[in-house]
Amino acid sequence: MRTGTLTLKSILGAAALALTLAPGAQADLLSDIKERGEFVAGTESRFPPFEFVEDGKIVGYSADIMTEIMKDLPGVDFRRLDLPWQGILSGLEAGKFDYVVTSVTITAERWDRYNMSRPIADATMAVMKLKRTDGIETPEEIAGHAVGTQAGTVHQATLEEYSKTLGTPITIKTYVDYNEAYADLAAGRIQAVANSLPNLLEAQRARPELFQVVGGTIGPKSYYGWVARKDADSASLAEFMNAGLEKLQMNGKLAELQTKWFGAPMSLPEGAPQRPEH
Repeated sequence: MRTGTLTLKSILGAAALALTLAPGAQADLLSDIKERGEFVAGTESRFPPFEFVEDGKIVGYSADIMTEIMKDLPGVDFRRLDLPWQGILSGLEAGKFDYVVTSVTITAERWDRYNMSRPIADATMAVMKLKRTDGIETPEEIAGHAVGTQAGTVHQATLEEYSKTLGTPITIKTYVDYNEAYADLAAGRIQAVANSLPNLLEAQRARPELFQVVGGTIGPKSYYGWVARKDADSASLAEFMNAGLEKLQMNGKLAELQTKWFGAPMSLPEGAPQRPEH
């Protein structure tokens, strides 16, 4: 993360935060964001169509959602810090930014550790191969092959567990981001990539002459969400974001954005967010 020169605005914002956190005071991150006029989120902009860079700006499904949510924070600027995935959650815990607006698979472990948002999209894992590759028509047929996925993700853990169920183990190769995995797949250095189904469909859409998503999925049904710290200070912001996502789901805007970015709306759980089983 880059750091810049301190400005009067940032000094005053830090002073206000210090007063907020004074002994006996009630911490409230949402109020602090409104006072300093800036909402800072961590993101990884190499995950199309959820978040990616176009003409120097971070765009995609999540950017469009935040455009809608920020309408309820007039006078507040939204700023995204573009970081590698491996530093996103640790950066949040260290207080380097307010919130995570990037696609984070909701798991039981993360649910217990963080304040996870309502689901924003399907995250169930699938497999993509080169279109010309024969012999990989179902997920089970990746047995014995080299398969790429992103390091430090739920996808990596799911793939490792899935490999144990196959007659011949998978050779798993990990990458900092999925663009590297797709490049290795295109070059024939690996035989498949495991990622969420929506992301693979986007990769196939962008290169239909090269890539093909294999039918079927791996592991349990899962969803992407966003993340707040699980503390009293962050509770107000987490509640605000959940309320915004619920409003967009109920008024149909979320389905509209899903159709824009994924080609069709997704079926997401309704009601209060629930802790997943896995």
